[in-house]
Amino acid sequence: MPEEKIGKISHFFNHISVAGIDITNGILKAGDTVHIKGHTTDFTQKIESIQIDNKNVDSAKPGDKIGIKSKEKVREHDEVYKVTE
Repeated sequence: MPEEKIGKISHFFNHISVAGIDITNGILKAGDTVHIKGHTTDFTQKIESIQIDNKNVDSAKPGDKIGIKSKEKVREHDEVYKVTE
């Protein structure tokens, strides 16, 4: 599957299983599929919702710091790719 790097993990909130992502390239929308890859991380998931400052938004652009619900544990500096079909 073709992928486009869109950002990296800035923080993981373990108690609520939310990944903080710094968006550096492209646009990420709710419903998109992301691939999160790092030293010990490698999984794909569909984005159910995106939040900026605890408010739901439809999309995120470069420069945004977002939060998404993560199905697995992620680590700071893991890279985030948008799966382009």
